[in-house]
Amino acid sequence: MPGQRQTYVPGAVRGRPARVLVLAHGGALLLGAAALADTLWHGVDRPGDALAFGLLVAVGELARWSGAGERASAPLGAAGALAYALLGENAGHPTHHGALQVVAVVVAAALLGCVPHVARGGPTADHLTRRVLTVGFAALCFQPLYERGRLHEWGGPAHALLLVALLLLTALCDALLAAVMAHSRTRWPFGPLLRDELRAMLGIGSAVCATGAVMSLAVAVVGLWALPVFSLPLLLTQLSFRRYAAVRVTYTQTIASLARATEIAGCTPAGHARRVAVLSRAVGRELGLSGPELTVLEYAALMHDIGQLSLVDPVPAGATAVLSADEQRRIALLGGAVVRQTGVNAEVAVVVERQADPYREQPVSARIVRAVNAYEEMVRAAGPGGPLTALEKLRLGTARDYQPEVVESLARVLSRDGLTLPSAG
Repeated sequence: MPGQRQTYVPGAVRGRPARVLVLAHGGALLLGAAALADTLWHGVDRPGDALAFGLLVAVGELARWSGAGERASAPLGAAGALAYALLGENAGHPTHHGALQVVAVVVAAALLGCVPHVARGGPTADHLTRRVLTVGFAALCFQPLYERGRLHEWGGPAHALLLVALLLLTALCDALLAAVMAHSRTRWPFGPLLRDELRAMLGIGSAVCATGAVMSLAVAVVGLWALPVFSLPLLLTQLSFRRYAAVRVTYTQTIASLARATEIAGCTPAGHARRVAVLSRAVGRELGLSGPELTVLEYAALMHDIGQLSLVDPVPAGATAVLSADEQRRIALLGGAVVRQTGVNAEVAVVVERQADPYREQPVSARIVRAVNAYEEMVRAAGPGGPLTALEKLRLGTARDYQPEVVESLARVLSRDGLTLPSAG
């Protein structure tokens, strides 16, 4: 409400769940329930195959990594599920499990593998929805054609190319579904979300598609012994991904610790850098910045005040927005020099150095950091009605100091968090 301090939670959208999310979850639930009921009614065809692929999917889900700030990743489970969806033969013997049994086995195995994640309170609903719908799509594309004998003429390299094409189409559908669900949940722009999903597909997604195709072809020739052989490289890849994610988390924590030096020295209020970083990242999302650009933006926002450590006389309450333009630029240049000495990415130093320039001369990240920092300082000083007063002051400063698009993006982000805003003038 107006007059109360707003705490921004990234990605939080108040109100009822979006209709797209309800439809996606409901569709996955209906498909999974129908597949389980059909499989229980007609029995499991080739139980050994179902058990082997089910164990592979369950192990992949148990090893799923969803660290802080990272997308959930279960490449082994995804590859095993897709391989079973595209399986037509086992050691030269035709299989007749059908699409519904594929979905049933994947649902049962994924639920079993998600138990530890649910116990730890991790998000699983969207992950399971994507798994069920994408595997169901792949199975419905392949299994009916195989059962009707339409694929017998696709032998040798043609069959392998067909599997790869189906897997690529499935991966594209999964990326589109993930972007749509994320957009519905967070209201972030759809284009950048889809771009990030496609970029991720080119990385670990390509390994998943390749492994799924090779598994399916290898089982068709040598049988189930091919599963552990071709699972090991992907499992090692997943382990490397977890280590890389852990290094990134440690790196971010190190930068956050450096940023807290201004708070410990009494130059800035407690939590100021973190609040600016969280809100800057949300505004960057709203403006369509990509994943790497958001990382640079977050690091720069965390360290935007570090130049105050070089001042003999500290700025009262760390409020640099009320200083003269020359003094702001001097502090920004001092901060950029400190950032360069820490060994952080040079792009971060550039953003810190340029945050005090006129916005027409700044990169987008510097424009965001400057506007969000000014907003946070104005809210702290304005008292009752602080958020609305701060936004009005920012709008009045759009002639030179703040980019209008950044200010309005900040207003939209705050509005989604429940703040009532006046219309833009």
